[in-house]
Amino acid sequence: MLRWQISIQGYRANMTIVEKSGDIHKNADGISRWGLENTLENPAWVPQEEHHIEGICVTEFFNKARESYKMDKNFHSLCKLLMKDCKDLSLSSKLDEVWKKAYDEGRSHLLDGILYHRTKHTCLMALTDRALIKIILHECHDSVAA
Repeated sequence: MLRWQISIQGYRANMTIVEKSGDIHKNADGISRWGLENTLENPAWVPQEEHHIEGICVTEFFNKARESYKMDKNFHSLCKLLMKDCKDLSLSSKLDEVWKKAYDEGRSHLLDGILYHRTKHTCLMALTDRALIKIILHECHDSVAA
């Protein structure tokens, strides 16, 4: 039995063993037909490659994005403006001209502490940290699951 298991082990990924009842060995029980697990105790053990699952934790990513907004003057001021219900002229005067124009046109939105910029047909997440931008570009374009 062990000899057969060792010889079949090489075809494990390409072959499915199907039990068919026959006339000769009707007395075989289920235990004798169970294969051994692929562990170190098994004499026919074959080491398997580990495939690490890569990806980003969305909660951690969003928390890092929120923290990065505090490091940039325009992002921080715009987030404070959007958190308030009324327009604050003292805060909007701190924004650069391009940022102030986008705010006045209503193109900036804050959802769950994440800043989004709306254009004619799209709404984009605004990121300020270059490391986060690099991570999201990798996951959306270069990752195996992209």
